[in-house]
Amino acid sequence: MSGITVRPMRTDDAGRVLAIYQAGLDSGNASFESTAPDWAAFDAGRLPGYRFVAVDTDDTVLGWIAVSPTSARAAYAGVVEHSVYVDPAVRRRGVARLLLDALITDTEAAGIWTIQSGIFPENTASLALHERVGFRVIGVRERIGRHHGRWRDVVLLERRSPVVG
Repeated sequence: MSGITVRPMRTDDAGRVLAIYQAGLDSGNASFESTAPDWAAFDAGRLPGYRFVAVDTDDTVLGWIAVSPTSARAAYAGVVEHSVYVDPAVRRRGVARLLLDALITDTEAAGIWTIQSGIFPENTASLALHERVGFRVIGVRERIGRHHGRWRDVVLLERRSPVVG
């Protein structure tokens, strides 16, 4: 995508990151959550080394990606769960792909062997993108939680690094 770059997320990106997060939540197909957390909670729940934003030439944040640990157990030290959100105004323009590519490169360099995610089956664009960058469906958690008054399934995906492990 011309004019779009990916850089590490900074604290001064908080306003845009949380606004983009909320826009994704408002779509109804991004998460079981309905309200984005404040920055302190967002920051506390994600690993500091693997947070990126996609920005335009004016350094306006267009999307973000970050990971959370899946377990405190040492055996799972190389497994993370990621979230990726893009401003609705620039969806389907390659922003999420840029962010995923940056995350994959960075996590592999750090020795992380698995990136996983849970995606609503209705979010077909996200499922297709993840499959294009090497994620595979490992299962479906049927009726795993209620969201806006109805039961929702979650498709579980993972990307195993071909170079780590």
